[in-house]
Amino acid sequence: MSVVSPHQTVMLQEAVEALEVKPSGTYVDGTFGYGGHSRAILERLGPNGRLLALDRDPQAVAAAASINDQRLTMVHLSFGELAVAVRQAGIDAVDGVLLDIGVSSPQLDEGERGFSFRFDAPLDMRMDTTQGETAAAFLALAGIKEITEVIRNYGEERFAFQIAKKIVAARSERPVATTGQLAALVREAVRTREPGQDPATRTFQALRIYVNQELEQLALVLPQAMDSLKCGGRLVVISFHSLEDRIVKRFMRAQASPDNLPKNLPLRSVDLPSPRLRLVGKPVKAGAAEIAANPRARSAVMRVAEKLVARLVTNNLVGGCA
Repeated sequence: MSVVSPHQTVMLQEAVEALEVKPSGTYVDGTFGYGGHSRAILERLGPNGRLLALDRDPQAVAAAASINDQRLTMVHLSFGELAVAVRQAGIDAVDGVLLDIGVSSPQLDEGERGFSFRFDAPLDMRMDTTQGETAAAFLALAGIKEITEVIRNYGEERFAFQIAKKIVAARSERPVATTGQLAALVREAVRTREPGQDPATRTFQALRIYVNQELEQLALVLPQAMDSLKCGGRLVVISFHSLEDRIVKRFMRAQASPDNLPKNLPLRSVDLPSPRLRLVGKPVKAGAAEIAANPRARSAVMRVAEKLVARLVTNNLVGGCA
């Protein structure tokens, strides 16, 4: 089952250990990628264990064919459709869900995918190349205001308006259809940048997030993952930039706190709804050795939560799970 992967899986051991894999358990890898986490989970599962893996990228789905293991079920779906995948697989509840958010190294390193300004290629950026609007199609029709909002909101780029103006002006002469064209336009519009960072970095990130609806998918999957977990099941999420991590942090904290009820309600503390999740440890970052071997790991943050058992109050289950 050992297959050489072109992708270096970030925080591989830490994430799988956080799942606390049970030999007979059922798990979901919502972001299969090139199977690093999935292979590690399978190594810990017994003969009666089960792993459901999802990925929207057809190349990732094809890569799963190299794993000859009856315990693995691979489906071509976005992690935002986790509940659909679980239901279609005939699974009632799972013991753990792992999400490794963001773009994979092969997607960045294959120039024809259009994710990176390191290559001059068609400006695609879709993780699922079978559907959806490409980045080039978006830039061909969107107005200055819409382009500005995408680059500012998803790239946290302070020169978003100047970049949008440059793009709209340039496309009046010819379509902005390649990564090289876009990168050159951004570099003309952005005169100052942090040392060591290409001026196009934030714009490319923003367009990739927008085209793939990454933040919307993340907001969708978190409640689905929690509802799919058994009592005591673990939710493990690795994110790679502040926009993702903020969504994960806020969700977990909200579910780990009692419901916010109006003050001065005539309720005893024992009658208050109990939290649905328990935060497990502090956020984890990659170690120095891993970052040295894989610089992409430097921005990774892993958060872990566990679904709580419900509390019985006056014959009613409150919070948690049954």
